[in-house]
Amino acid sequence: MGKLIRFLPLLLVIALGVVLYRGLSLNPQAMPSALVGKMMPAYSLQTLKDNGQVVTQADLKGDIVLVNVWATWCPTCKYEHPYLVDIAKDPKVKLYGLNYKDDRPAAQQWLKNYKDPYVFSIFDEEGTLGLDLGVYGAPETFVIDHHGIIRKRFAGAIDTKVWRREFEPLIAQLIEEKKQGK
Repeated sequence: MGKLIRFLPLLLVIALGVVLYRGLSLNPQAMPSALVGKMMPAYSLQTLKDNGQVVTQADLKGDIVLVNVWATWCPTCKYEHPYLVDIAKDPKVKLYGLNYKDDRPAAQQWLKNYKDPYVFSIFDEEGTLGLDLGVYGAPETFVIDHHGIIRKRFAGAIDTKVWRREFEPLIAQLIEEKKQGK
């Protein structure tokens, strides 16, 4: 029994080392989502620019859609924004914003200052839609197919390298599925 107790700290250090080693092999941007493969959650929220205009999940159906979660308090969103302006020029996808837990006047001014790439931005002041989507923070981007089904969740900033690696193959696949009537 005494010899076993002497080896207990060594066994604990080895177990901790195995757990930490396993953690190093994980991709921190790969955030699984229970919603992938399911319909976009139901919502009814105002747009950022016009508090009289209410939008729902039905407004995102029919096209291949990117929903980008952003906020003025997010420094990474500022880095990502010029890439989103370029992506918005691509006719294969429609880019929508989800302004998450933000101040409306500050967000409106932010889009004026940095150019607005979005068809419209959903104003989620309380974070209710973000909560339904399982958003941890900003930026996050969701790919939604033409049936309104969430096909991908990506946490982190999109730049050219990420766009080509993470999004272009899926978008090509979704375009092919849409052509085939799937």
